[in-house]
Amino acid sequence: MEEYYFLFFLGLVWTIFAVVQDMKNREVANWLTFSLIGFALAYRGFYSSFSGNWMFFVYGLLGFGFFYVLAHAFYYTKVFAGGDAKLLMGYGVLLPYSNYFSVLVLGIGFVFILFLIGAFWSMSYGVKIVSGDWGKFKREFIVNLNKYGLYILGLVVFVGIFSMVWLGGLSGWSFGVFVLGLLWVYIKSLDKCMIRSVNVGKLREGDWLEKDVKVGGRVIRKSVHGLSLSDIKLLKKVGKKVLIKGGVPFTPAFLIALLVVMVFFYLTSGLVLFSFLRF
Repeated sequence: MEEYYFLFFLGLVWTIFAVVQDMKNREVANWLTFSLIGFALAYRGFYSSFSGNWMFFVYGLLGFGFFYVLAHAFYYTKVFAGGDAKLLMGYGVLLPYSNYFSVLVLGIGFVFILFLIGAFWSMSYGVKIVSGDWGKFKREFIVNLNKYGLYILGLVVFVGIFSMVWLGGLSGWSFGVFVLGLLWVYIKSLDKCMIRSVNVGKLREGDWLEKDVKVGGRVIRKSVHGLSLSDIKLLKKVGKKVLIKGGVPFTPAFLIALLVVMVFFYLTSGLVLFSFLRF
């Protein structure tokens, strides 16, 4: 499994650069994500050619294909921005597959780890956003609590009764549902705090409109693809301010998830990571 050391190293370096870009500019450049995919596939191809183990290359292609589908699903449901989706495709080439089934298992497992870490990261980053606009967050939290509170309470009661009847006690399920319900209210309230009015001169390609904008006889509609350069050019002609919906920079979750996979790989393989650096 030493063939995966270089892929891990490649992913680690490229992800660190992606985190720096994301935290600084709130975007990840295409050249960075595409080069990760290209270099990773090229390495698999060269290694397979020299070793004669072409399944190493095939697994990389299958992983890329599986993550390509996942990335597009997350992108079009607005779970990921474009840079995050392309980075996820690159990770599909990096993971240490050993057979066809592992492509599916490792793929799903990695996404689960990524979203679990991402949830904690988003909550932590959200504290920074909330502290900067506490008044708005408090208002939105009360509104959403009133809106969803009865549903959450009803679900807690239902789970409690179900636990007593079928599990012989309340256990921790009701409390877990209650916590998840408050987390849902928190996220919905945080979502509103990410909406800001932006001068058209500061708009960037890919920014998400909060609502449609009418410019003369044309309507620039909010889209999963964000604003195009032609949309921004048109908005600049009229000098309008528009409502833009921001998001939490998600690349740090990728970095932590990759480190988790590397540690797990080290513990299960019994080998020393990056031993190739000795030569």
